[in-house]
Amino acid sequence: MNTDSELEWFKSSYSGSEGDSCVEVALAHGAVHVRDSKQSDGPRFGVASSAWSDFLGFVVE
Repeated sequence: MNTDSELEWFKSSYSGSEGDSCVEVALAHGAVHVRDSKQSDGPRFGVASSAWSDFLGFVVE
């Protein structure tokens, strides 16, 4: 399991310049972590890389 200090968070290029309704993701070995950019100390979750890939394939279509 990765600690927050090991994760490198970034926003999607689709987030725009406003930055008020974005999620941030951090890639780790075999997992993708997701959090609300407005609450970086708030709740977050992680999913398997394959599940994230399936999700993106669905929403990007």
